[in-house]
Amino acid sequence: MDVLNQVKAGLKEAIQEAVVAAGIVEASQLPEIVIEVPKEKTHGDFASNIAMQLTRIAKQNPRLIAEQVIAHLQKEKAYIAEAEIAGPGFINFKMNRSYLYDIIAEVMSKGDRYGEVNVGQGKRVQVEFVSANPTGSLHLGHARGAAVGDVLCNVLDLAGYEVTREYYINDAGNQVINLARSIEARYLQALGQAVDMPEDGYHGEDIKGFAAELVEQEGDRLAALPREERLDYFRVYGLEKELDKIKRDLGRFGVKFDQWFSETSIYENGLIPHVLAELKQQGHIFEEEGATWLRTTPFGDDKERVLIKNDGSFTYLTPDIAYHRDKYQRGYDQMINIWGADHHGYIARMKAAMSALGYDAGKLTVLVAQMVSLFQDGEKVKMSKRTGKAVTMEELMDEVGVDPIRYFFTMRSMDSHLDFDMDLAVSQSNENPVFYVQYAHARICSIFRQAEEQGVALQQLSEIDLSMLSAEAELDLLRKMGELPEEITIAAEQYAPHRLIRYVYELASQFHSYYKAERVITDDAQQTQARLALLGALRITIASVLRLVGVTAPERM
Repeated sequence: MDVLNQVKAGLKEAIQEAVVAAGIVEASQLPEIVIEVPKEKTHGDFASNIAMQLTRIAKQNPRLIAEQVIAHLQKEKAYIAEAEIAGPGFINFKMNRSYLYDIIAEVMSKGDRYGEVNVGQGKRVQVEFVSANPTGSLHLGHARGAAVGDVLCNVLDLAGYEVTREYYINDAGNQVINLARSIEARYLQALGQAVDMPEDGYHGEDIKGFAAELVEQEGDRLAALPREERLDYFRVYGLEKELDKIKRDLGRFGVKFDQWFSETSIYENGLIPHVLAELKQQGHIFEEEGATWLRTTPFGDDKERVLIKNDGSFTYLTPDIAYHRDKYQRGYDQMINIWGADHHGYIARMKAAMSALGYDAGKLTVLVAQMVSLFQDGEKVKMSKRTGKAVTMEELMDEVGVDPIRYFFTMRSMDSHLDFDMDLAVSQSNENPVFYVQYAHARICSIFRQAEEQGVALQQLSEIDLSMLSAEAELDLLRKMGELPEEITIAAEQYAPHRLIRYVYELASQFHSYYKAERVITDDAQQTQARLALLGALRITIASVLRLVGVTAPERM
């Protein structure tokens, strides 16, 4: 258990013992004791509403109960310096803050795993994210999904879950047929044939590039093949090229997947007939107007859904049901999908389908990543200056770099729209939050270089008198560092990776204020050692959070 939670647990125990010792109620009658951090620092370090909770059971005035609790508290044992009554019966606690010094040892012993908790207890979680169609470049929506998905996986890992990152490859269906036809048209055009692009074709420059490569490698050989054989060749070639590009962009963005699941494998392994037979056997399928329907309204959907159209083709829902059934069969304790904003209406029908198959729909969580708007020079950017088309993830990385994108794209709750200011993202000023946080880390590294130049080396922690850290700003920094395990816990339980951005920004802000107010390397050797120990732990904490977010922690800026 981390330091702050140990202190909270000790405080709860002291309150419980005081209640029983005062004879207010029996231990078995005690409700869950809640410990909170007051919003106002002047109210103390912790607060409890236990006196008000006990009013109905003890049939006493809450302030009277609070007085009795305070009178029977074993303060020293629980690090309590003062306890006082506030309002209708809150008890505010001011602590002997010597416990905060233990946070430095905790940070230094855990290193880049500082913040690690075990709320996951080894449960297996699969996170499926990005899953863009392999028919073109990744765009800004995919980039946001990649950023928040990867950070969420990092958080879940640190919180004690066994995490699998999965990318679902949509390599079957009409979009892939259109990809093959588009490459075919560009290939034949490159050979000088007057061929029109298909109606739903892909007009990207990458398709022209693929065609030019094929002409160079194969000449006109492919033009002589029977059309079905030729299209099959272009389909395989195009998918491989597009997937390579997607993997390259994601690798540059710092995102790697454990599993690439092919939609084609669903058909090759006969998963769809199997799932249709299951649904039929359980009485959830019916025929109407020549189509095959799934009855989803009994499971919370707003209308019934078509599985097989009257022309015999599957709807998009059908292979998706087979895919999600496969996920359940792999035995994950929890499955998380991160979908784009345009998939919001799809959530209820997928959960309904899983319920119809007899699975626990509560094991499937769908998070929606809202759209990103780019701004430059105060104006909304709609098209790439380079290509005249939509701005791609690759172009944005070229323009502003990976660090600002990952930081900014994780900064807001994923279900809220995000405005990305490209000018701010590249500015080297305190207004740029990623620069501000990275500069805190670089500044600490600079202090350690200065110490080395002056012949000051950090001693063993056991030899340092940490009681020299008595300034309010130093104690605030210690407390803030101590909050990281709880932040990791909440971010993991609420699937809220944006909390880490707020946390590390506040930590950096506290440090910058401290740096302006205090000298670290002073004439007092003991004080210097204590402050270097504080900043050593702070450097580890900032770097750990930035690593979770996928942002570098530079030593010089």
